Amino acid sequence: MTVIKVGTRNSKLAQTQTKQVLDQIQQFHPEITFELVPYTTKGDRLSHVSLQEIGGKGVFVKEIERALLDKEIDLAIHSLKDMPALLVEGCQIGAIPKREDARDCLIFHQKGMTLERLPKGACVGTSSLRRKVQLLKLRPDLEIRDLRGNIDTRVQKVLDGEYDAIVLAMAGLSRIGWLEDEALPIEVLDVSDCLPAISQGALAIECRQGDMNVLHLLKEVHDKETADEVTLEREVLALMQADCTFPLAALAQKTSSGYQLDAMLATADGTCVYARVSGEKTQNLASQVVEQLEKQGAFGIR
Repeated sequence: MTVIKVGTRNSKLAQTQTKQVLDQIQQFHPEITFELVPYTTKGDRLSHVSLQEIGGKGVFVKEIERALLDKEIDLAIHSLKDMPALLVEGCQIGAIPKREDARDCLIFHQKGMTLERLPKGACVGTSSLRRKVQLLKLRPDLEIRDLRGNIDTRVQKVLDGEYDAIVLAMAGLSRIGWLEDEALPIEVLDVSDCLPAISQGALAIECRQGDMNVLHLLKEVHDKETADEVTLEREVLALMQADCTFPLAALAQKTSSGYQLDAMLATADGTCVYARVSGEKTQNLASQVVEQLEKQGAFGIR
């Protein structure tokens, strides 16, 4: 029996979503045995420090990619939004499974609360610049405070009253089972109010470049529509040479006539600038949306 070693972050969410993907693969390849190899990444070790201070995108994947290149593991499963636009040399994304809900949501301390009903000056927890600027666009009176830690820790902090509300991704809550708790006070944020992070809700299965044995195992779980959408979003990331220090968002969606790409980047004073483009094919849509943002004075482009 073939044993495949799988790298994953040593967190409940990472291991849960990794096992969910491996279960899908095993439906097609019951002859394969998967062995999880957990890693505590720099981003996990420094969970009390802002991501902007410790290197931005890549801090959750670098150690795992090194293990992949050193052949300690055969593949790795990541949240795609944690991955830089340019992968380390020698690695490739072998498959992208079907995307979960890409939206953000608010979780409240008080039941029955909404973003609109939050009292003036309410404390909202998020360490994401993207979320911060979009929330302040809607409610400039809010106090935004940093929030790090795993999902369970963050949810417990708001339930304990350390924050009036926190912002989390729907995908993570779904995968870890929090959405099954009907008593959890949640408000889903429409993408017109809070455009999600690039690739939010999508996972990436990473392997060594050209490893045909592993690539063969992954083809059944690859979702072409998701891959087309997130590839387009990641083109925006690459064109902007951006990382998590940028208040950047993008969402590509397949439509009946082609593709729609929405993007947001804040100006130097924190104003949210939005752009939307569409076309029958994905080609040139990313460069068009970046050009629109640049014309409106968005921060950090070239």
